[in-house]
Amino acid sequence: MTNAIQDKPKDDIPVDQLSYEQAFTELQTIVGELESEGLSLDEALALFERGQELIRYCINLLDQTELKVQQILGEEIVDFETQVE
Repeated sequence: MTNAIQDKPKDDIPVDQLSYEQAFTELQTIVGELESEGLSLDEALALFERGQELIRYCINLLDQTELKVQQILGEEIVDFETQVE
């Protein structure tokens, strides 16, 4: 049995139905396509808009995850940057 999300072209899937991994992978693909030559202005603009939507979505998911981790650990959160010396 296949996942309906996997059967659709990526840009037909609403961003809020993607997992973080799916959104990030699509974003990487878009960056690669934008860096390549041969796109029309309209195609580049459509990719850019989708990319911006994916960026906002990924940032939101990361913020939600960070909040959950903070709620779980409370004051016990250790800043990784200060631990690496």
